[in-house]
Amino acid sequence: MAANLEQIKKKLTDRKHELEVELEKLYKEKVSDDQVQDLGDQAWSSNEEELKISLHNNELEEYNMILKALSMIDQGTYGICSECGQPISEKRLMLYPNATRCLACQELIESGKK
Repeated sequence: MAANLEQIKKKLTDRKHELEVELEKLYKEKVSDDQVQDLGDQAWSSNEEELKISLHNNELEEYNMILKALSMIDQGTYGICSECGQPISEKRLMLYPNATRCLACQELIESGKK
């Protein structure tokens, strides 16, 4: 997995940089132009602001997961399931590099059984 670990680290680092650019852009982007708005414009602006916040939160969550994965790589604990302590499959890590659970534990969590 050492060779693939470098690929995974590069994939995580590249995505981290993409998210940094996107988060900065979202932070600076204004939804309205601060002009007087009618009720329809206010509703649209409010809706757009909610969408922006939701997108920001999703990207921030992904960013934090990537930081955690990169930290785990540096600490030598990357690829170990946080629930059962077993190795996470290399295939899963290649597809979802910021995974912290093996597929079996993730499915149990998502089904509400764990």
